Amino acid sequence: MVKLKEGDKIENFEAESIKRGKFKIYDVISENKFTILYFYPRDFTSGCTNEAIGFKDYYEKLKELGAEVIGISTDDLETHKSFAKKLKIDFDLISDKEGKISEMFGVLRKVFGKISAQRVTFIIDKEGKIIKIFKKVDPKNHAKEVLEFLESYIKTSE
Repeated sequence: MVKLKEGDKIENFEAESIKRGKFKIYDVISENKFTILYFYPRDFTSGCTNEAIGFKDYYEKLKELGAEVIGISTDDLETHKSFAKKLKIDFDLISDKEGKISEMFGVLRKVFGKISAQRVTFIIDKEGKIIKIFKKVDPKNHAKEVLEFLESYIKTSE
């Protein structure tokens, strides 16, 4: 069950990522208006592939809105690198091999004795505050849903 709620400020964390190497979430947050932190179960599965392709397809539009996309799963860095290369993904993927980040966000699950992340997306503002949590995600349409939310959020915030 998701531990955090909209309005909560996230804790800083460090991890290994395919683009930045040593990754600190607040470095990304401070560089962007919004950070889209999407947790997903496994690289190369159909749902996760569809979700990643969606974010790839909408990545430039999301960047234009001041948003950065970060994918997180419990896969290792080598698997993430292969996944990103195969799908030609431009955004960063984080390895949460031990599940500590997933646990911090309350999205860690065990299936058949293996840990993975639930499919949940958090949109975080420049102060580190969660402005939206998507708990029910349709992998094929999720990136468009995130884009539409941000467009609407920006319009109502102006």
